Amino acid sequence: MPAQLRIYTINKGHMDDFVAAWKKGVYPLWLKHGFKIDRAGVIPESNQFMWVLSHDDPVDWEAKEKAYYASPERKGLKPDPAQWIARAERYFYNEVVKP
Repeated sequence: MPAQLRIYTINKGHMDDFVAAWKKGVYPLWLKHGFKIDRAGVIPESNQFMWVLSHDDPVDWEAKEKAYYASPERKGLKPDPAQWIARAERYFYNEVVKP
């Protein structure tokens, strides 16, 4: 199963806003689109939010991700947590140890 680590640096003073909007809108919407969110958390020292997104179907990852971003629900998120992201990093990774 492919997994992607996403690390977002959040604009100073907006971590609580971002987390609340992410939990309310982004989190359930990714699940609705067939993805899993294996972990999510805050790194206070660097004002970063990190999460791990996975999907059972590696072939359709890109198409399913595009469908998520193109969905009316995603486009209509209010507030949209993306407004508080200063920098976004995404990395696919290979597990070496499974929990």
